[in-house]
Amino acid sequence: MRLRLAERDDYYSCILAERTNTGMKILVNHLTRMHGGHICIAGVDLDTRRHVRPVLGREGMPKHLLARYGGPFDMARVVDLGTPRPEPDRPHVEDHRFAPSRLRFRRTASAEEFWKVLHDLAKTRLQEIFASALREAGNSHYATELGQGLASLGCLRPQKPPELYLRGDRQGKPQVRMRLSDGEIDVDASVTDLRLGGQDPTVPDRDVVRGVAKWIQDSDDVLLSVGLTRKFRPSPTDASRPLERSSSRAAS
Repeated sequence: MRLRLAERDDYYSCILAERTNTGMKILVNHLTRMHGGHICIAGVDLDTRRHVRPVLGREGMPKHLLARYGGPFDMARVVDLGTPRPEPDRPHVEDHRFAPSRLRFRRTASAEEFWKVLHDLAKTRLQEIFASALREAGNSHYATELGQGLASLGCLRPQKPPELYLRGDRQGKPQVRMRLSDGEIDVDASVTDLRLGGQDPTVPDRDVVRGVAKWIQDSDDVLLSVGLTRKFRPSPTDASRPLERSSSRAAS
């Protein structure tokens, strides 16, 4: 008991110390791969407890900002963004433009802190996260029209353990997907968590995917970090589907 009290004292001391610094600090809980070798990072503002997505305008986020390449970003890390400028563009209201030179790694959150933040944010229904603008777009896909919606990021506690699996995409390449339900909406979503890839993060590591899938099925309580993708590139088959909800798993 004394050890646990000491750990809690250290935790609150860290939070108080951070609030004396004026920079925005996020706890990273979204770590995803994008097209063209780019990445997407998002986290929870430790002051406001709202999601923040650091962006570089039209430029994609380069992968060298990941901790594995010497950058500051990794899951459960607290990163100081300096003073980023809000650039909300519904439904991506969490976007904040930042200056890479201002980034600072502060610390890695304890498991206790990380899970407390996510549990406090988690909802049990997708529409609690994305609001009524979320609509079905066919084949267990859900979308929000551009210019609508109140959020594009959130944490979900699904009604039952979701199913993580691999299938081939249109070109036959393996793609990680997840079937999940919140009791009202059933979704089959792409999974873009960087940690499910190998040396090339665009290629799933089959052993890792199988291991995580079993881990999820054996878990009593699963939390998912979920988000809306950007607008699809126009094509004859995709033009009518502006956004698809994608799911990345923080941990279970």
